[in-house]
Amino acid sequence: MKTPNVQGIIISIKTTFNNTILTLTDLKGQVLTWVSAGSCGFKGFRKGTPFAAKKTVEMFLKKSMNYISRCSLIKIYVSGFGSGRENALRGLSSMEKSNRNKIVAIRETTTISHNGCRPPKKRRL
Repeated sequence: MKTPNVQGIIISIKTTFNNTILTLTDLKGQVLTWVSAGSCGFKGFRKGTPFAAKKTVEMFLKKSMNYISRCSLIKIYVSGFGSGRENALRGLSSMEKSNRNKIVAIRETTTISHNGCRPPKKRRL
């Protein structure tokens, strides 16, 4: 499969308390590749751990290296309050220096509700 030349890419990191999902898109928003903690082999509550986020980023970098090395700029969007959030960002900083210099923006896209929907009831164990 031939890797198309893309001018710029967007890496979206979505961390929830149950999972970590990384998506690679072009600037128009078309998905090029994606990886989640579940697709890396983690199941159940282990998907939401910081270790799972780190392994997910490692697999994501292996899978998307062709796109990252051919593009001219990288934007990173981070959303969610999950426990793997910091590890995911640290894992992305382990890219080669030539690719790290292409990062032009890191944007926080987490939405915060202002008294939105009613939260679920408390768990009783």
